[in-house]
Amino acid sequence: MFSVPQSSKSEFLDKARQAREERKGQKEKERAAINIQALVRRFLCRCRLQKQIRKEVDDYFQAAETGTSKRNALSIFKIARKLLFIYRPEDKMRFEKLCRAILASMEVENEHKVWYVSLALSKDLTIPWLKQIKDVLWTCCQLLKNLKPDILQDNKLVTLYLTMLVTFTDTSTWRICRGKGETLRPALTRFCENIMGHLNQKGFYSMLQILLTNGLARSKPSLSKGTLTAIFTLSLRPVIAAHFSENLLRSFLIHIMSVPAIISHLNVLTPECMTSIQTHDLLRKFILFLSREEQCLDICVCLEGSHTLCLLGNLIQLGCLNEKVLEEEANHFVKDLTDMLSYCQRYVSQKKSNLTHWHPVLGWFSQTVDYGLNESMPLVTKQLQHLWGVSVIRTLFSDVLSKKLESQEPTPPPPQPSTSQNNLPVKNLFKRAFQKSASVRNILKPVGGKRVDSAEVQKVCSICVLYQTALSTLTQIRLQILTGLTHLDDLLPKLWAFICELGPQGGLKLFMECLNNDTDESKQLLAMLMLFCDCSRHLITILDDIEVYEEQTSFKIEELITISSFLNTFVYKMIWDGILENAKGEKLELFHSVHGWLMVLYERDCRRRFTPDDHWLRKDLKPSLLFQELEKGKKRAQLLLQYIPHVIPHKNRVLLFRNIVTKEKESLGLVETSSASPHVTHITIRRSRMLEDGYDQLRRLPVNSIKGVIRVKFVNDLGVDEAGIDQDGVFKEFLEEIIKKVFNPALNLFKTTSGNERLYPSPTSYIHENHLQLFEFVGKMLGKAVYEGIVVDVPFASFFLSQVLGHHHSTFYSSIDELPSLDSEFYKNLTSIKRYDGDVGDLGLTLSYDEDVMGQLVCHELIPGGKTMPVTNENKISYIHLMAHFRMHTQIKEQTAAFIRGFRSIINPEWLHMFSTPEVQRLVSGDNAEIDLDDLKKHTVYYGGFHSSHRVIIWLWDILSSDFNAEERAMFLKFVTSCSRPPLLGFAYLKPPFSIRCVEVSDDQDTGDTLGSVLRGFFTIRKKEPGGRLPTSSTCFNLLKLPNYSKKSILRDKLRYAISMNTGFELS
Repeated sequence: MFSVPQSSKSEFLDKARQAREERKGQKEKERAAINIQALVRRFLCRCRLQKQIRKEVDDYFQAAETGTSKRNALSIFKIARKLLFIYRPEDKMRFEKLCRAILASMEVENEHKVWYVSLALSKDLTIPWLKQIKDVLWTCCQLLKNLKPDILQDNKLVTLYLTMLVTFTDTSTWRICRGKGETLRPALTRFCENIMGHLNQKGFYSMLQILLTNGLARSKPSLSKGTLTAIFTLSLRPVIAAHFSENLLRSFLIHIMSVPAIISHLNVLTPECMTSIQTHDLLRKFILFLSREEQCLDICVCLEGSHTLCLLGNLIQLGCLNEKVLEEEANHFVKDLTDMLSYCQRYVSQKKSNLTHWHPVLGWFSQTVDYGLNESMPLVTKQLQHLWGVSVIRTLFSDVLSKKLESQEPTPPPPQPSTSQNNLPVKNLFKRAFQKSASVRNILKPVGGKRVDSAEVQKVCSICVLYQTALSTLTQIRLQILTGLTHLDDLLPKLWAFICELGPQGGLKLFMECLNNDTDESKQLLAMLMLFCDCSRHLITILDDIEVYEEQTSFKIEELITISSFLNTFVYKMIWDGILENAKGEKLELFHSVHGWLMVLYERDCRRRFTPDDHWLRKDLKPSLLFQELEKGKKRAQLLLQYIPHVIPHKNRVLLFRNIVTKEKESLGLVETSSASPHVTHITIRRSRMLEDGYDQLRRLPVNSIKGVIRVKFVNDLGVDEAGIDQDGVFKEFLEEIIKKVFNPALNLFKTTSGNERLYPSPTSYIHENHLQLFEFVGKMLGKAVYEGIVVDVPFASFFLSQVLGHHHSTFYSSIDELPSLDSEFYKNLTSIKRYDGDVGDLGLTLSYDEDVMGQLVCHELIPGGKTMPVTNENKISYIHLMAHFRMHTQIKEQTAAFIRGFRSIINPEWLHMFSTPEVQRLVSGDNAEIDLDDLKKHTVYYGGFHSSHRVIIWLWDILSSDFNAEERAMFLKFVTSCSRPPLLGFAYLKPPFSIRCVEVSDDQDTGDTLGSVLRGFFTIRKKEPGGRLPTSSTCFNLLKLPNYSKKSILRDKLRYAISMNTGFELS
């Protein structure tokens, strides 16, 4: 009866548990309330205390300002302790007043109790005072980091806090040390050193770097002379105090010397700071510190690329300003710069990617770029330019430049033949060049004799490595570097002389051995060669013909011949010995460098000869072996044809070209075989509208149809077919006539150059409604002529052919070099501006070109807004190149592009890479050599009773060889073939072959050979004396129709008259 139900028991336990939890929660609330109350009371207490202290501080400064109380060091110390105890960002104004009060106390005369620093001598206050001044000065540092010197109010505070730092890091301004107090200076100096040590640990140099960067990393510095002097003085004090320890030198290099262009600003604003640098011999200390590879790498890693570049610029300018140190420490200086540039080079990228950033000096860079430095990059670039300035180059290359190129007695040069109009002055040129150069100095040729492991050679090699590293690292100012290195006229010749002396024999053998070695010594020697090639190529590219051939700036003509021979052999050996196939990295760069310099010389020689005959050929290379290797797909043969086809005789290259064309015809099914005939395209042409009909019927044809067989049927205006069977002969006549019409300047598709009357697209061809389609058609027709081996007498301007070959896309192409081929007089006028010694602005020129276009004066701006921009001494070189580019490219850009499009649709541009510009002209128009009559006689076919022993034929060959001069022989060839030049591969390749036919009647009565006419011709039986008739020709068949004259004199006179009147071109 006393039992309790189970449910009541659980309820009781639940209530007890809840009661416990409520009591626990209540206690926690009470505890939390007590904590909150304590925090609030503490906060309020602190606020009251801070308010009270701030009031005391304010009252103190107010009393001092009104003069109601007198300050002393102890009172300042106490008030400073209170302020530092409660210091918050809102107390900046109070801290400013404290700093002013401290500085003011230091200026008082003869009252040592007022001097704030006097507390350092108090036994009880020394340590507290030292701690306080450290706190005050570090607070100054933290405030300085956030100030902007270009804001007036901030600038005042910068001055104040810097004055605090300057005052308490050196005893020189402390009045307490004057007079009897001088004995205290050593002890007080140790206080300063202690203070500086504390600041260094906290990040003193980082603060100075931020302040300097804020004030100097801009186009115009915002730091005053006094401010900059104070900052630099502060930065130097710890280093001096530590006796230039490695740790402090490291901090100084990382934080101070890496500030953009700081040396440049110091040199301009505070010369006394530069004096201080020289007094402490800082440059030498920096050079020696960085000469240890691990320390230099440590600095570079800390700075990364952008700031390493700034450090580099500052060191270079310091070196330029301290020539004595630079001369004494040249080896270490060169090594330091090379190491830093090499570090940057690791991150220089050739192209944009997600991992790269753009840098105005380095280009695409795979490290983070500090874009805040971009504004100061022009100044940094200006500093870097000292490295390739005259003074530094003279100092570094002193061993090379001190070499004397002694004079010698001249010996006669070998005779130099001339083969073209461009080459007419070659003999005189060699004579003048030799007289000018041989009497001045030895012609520099490989002689050998200098040990490659000597200190002198090693030094020059390391300098070359430095500049080569700069060229590959500072990608955006590469041209500036090359221009600087080529400024001294004697540097490159003397460097070549130095190269000629290396090794036992000198020259090629040494460098070929280096290619097969992987030693550092070999790499340095190859770097020297690479630098020489890069600089020389740049120099020859920017020199005009007068400077190269007449004035012979830097190199003499004979030296260019020697150098080109060396380069030609070097490149040939690299390719033929299989070195290029496996080359990569530095070896590949070397190849492109040497090959680039070689091709610049070769192209210059193609424009205007300076080398002897067969200079570029390799006598040890058998064309047959090369062609066999090409057939087998051998890599070295392909590379040789790609890079230096000029080492193969021209005739062999033409044969190779014809073989390539033949193979393509076979692959396209354009050659008749036993099993198939090629597709033939038939066109009907009215003679009176030959161009219009040809254009209408051929322009729509597919390219392969134009490459194939085309049969032409001529009709007269009444639509009646002309007699004649076209077995390529009539098509040849049609092609020649079309080409003759479209290239006639009267049509205004093409114009002739002034002087030598060579053809180029007319800038005003737009008067024809469809002129661009016409240009494309003309390109196809000329391409067809070349494709079929039909030579046409079309002399092109060389600048236009260069564009057809794509040379104008080359990095080394110079418009000004090609300008004489357009207008030699205009070229002379432009180059006279380049040489004008006075102020070019006086000439009244602008960056525009005025032209008379069909009676109207049209002004072409060379650049946007050019007609308002005057030509000055600074931009005259740009003006010359812009003008040349406008005349030869911009004016005819569309016409040239259309012509090239048509030409390349027939002729693969890769096929023409094996020919130079003059050689392509020969491919189009035939050989410009003397006509080989023996070759012509050997490949002549006779008809109508004529034979090789016929007296008329004997007379003909005798007249051509003995009575006619070269010009008349050319006229004869043009009379019978329509081209005054022989085929490139000789008359065996003239299609159809040259033939001579005996005729008895006039062309309109001629019905062809009959048995009677053949017999009469064979036995010299004449129906009647043909003395009144002239020889005629059918150029479409390369046929000479010759009456059976009775006397040699009659044949000579009639033939001379016929070729001078050009009475050929009738169709048989």
